[in-house]
Amino acid sequence: MSAVSERASSEPVIFISAAEPSADLHGASLIKAVHQIDPAVRFVGVAGPKMQRAGCEVIEDMTAHAAMAGGVIKLVPRALALLRKCKKRLNQQKFDLAIVIDSPTLNLPMAKHARNAGIPVLYFIAPQVWAWAEGRIRRLRARVRQLAVILPFEEEYFRGHGIQADYVGHPLFDSLAKRDIDQEKIKNIRDRGTPVVGILPGSRGHVASEVFPGQLEVAQAIQQAHPETHFCVSIANDKTEAIITPLLEKANINHSLHRNENGEVLSAADMVLVASGTATLETAYYNVPMIVMYNGSWLGYELAGRWLIKTKLFSLVNILAGKELVPEFMPYYKSTKPIIAKALELLDTPGKLDQMRSEIAATINPLVKTGASENTAKIVLELLSRLKAETATCVEENVVTES
Repeated sequence: MSAVSERASSEPVIFISAAEPSADLHGASLIKAVHQIDPAVRFVGVAGPKMQRAGCEVIEDMTAHAAMAGGVIKLVPRALALLRKCKKRLNQQKFDLAIVIDSPTLNLPMAKHARNAGIPVLYFIAPQVWAWAEGRIRRLRARVRQLAVILPFEEEYFRGHGIQADYVGHPLFDSLAKRDIDQEKIKNIRDRGTPVVGILPGSRGHVASEVFPGQLEVAQAIQQAHPETHFCVSIANDKTEAIITPLLEKANINHSLHRNENGEVLSAADMVLVASGTATLETAYYNVPMIVMYNGSWLGYELAGRWLIKTKLFSLVNILAGKELVPEFMPYYKSTKPIIAKALELLDTPGKLDQMRSEIAATINPLVKTGASENTAKIVLELLSRLKAETATCVEENVVTES
């Protein structure tokens, strides 16, 4: 039996690659969703603990290394070794499909190895080439059969560049839709003072260390102007807590700490100071007025970033709105004075916060689509079906030609 016909007659085998903890979570949800429809599909690949528990056979786990401190440079030798290992496996084992999730630095080369091995590639959570490094679009088009994208405008963007793309919804919306909100906690927060200002410094240590000191400066200025203000500071994990708590101890603001309580914090807040990233989308989901902050390297941006970044707007909410819907101070700021001025303007001008809340709702609410994993699972199984039909046609044509 030929390799082609052997693959067509066997149970589907999918190579899957997820290098970071967040991708491991999304990969696990996708595997479960596929198995809900077809338990016979087998997954093998680069998988973290969640994907392994969902039934993926592991070649290597990169998630623990991705979470370690020390920067990307230390991971390069390991990543190169992994790519060599996976390239060999992709050429030796019969895979029906390859799925790569996020992490373009690793997964664009991984997609190339899969394509060169004759394996079609589905990219779940596509690289944000529309924002920066647009030159990657050519490589993406050459290496990928189809995209499952998580931002609504990406479907049209990638299709316009000749790549089949389908909007499946953002995985964040699934977790937010399932979230149980404790109404008593919301009441307790609101009873502590007014206005209520949330502070979300992000879940990554380096982001919190860059952004939280500035957020704290803004908070202190708000406290001085509005003594009854209560600040809710979100703690994402142990790493960010170690950065945040020592700074809070020195600051003179009325605050409470909240771990795993973003739903309550955002439900109670009148305004939020939020680090750039997925947290802005989470804040927008609750229709909360916000000021987005990120304080990266001004030198790095001036030397390289300004030439690579293609968008005029930086925060995800503003990109989705197509205008500066919420104030953004990024990719860096030299002083918090303009941020303080904007925060006080929003708090002091009657109707400003209500107007922003209404505009955020009008922008975000129509875009909320749940079921990202289930929607992607349907794409996976439809793609497997099409590929099987194409293979069968190819085999039939070869038989006719040979006879």
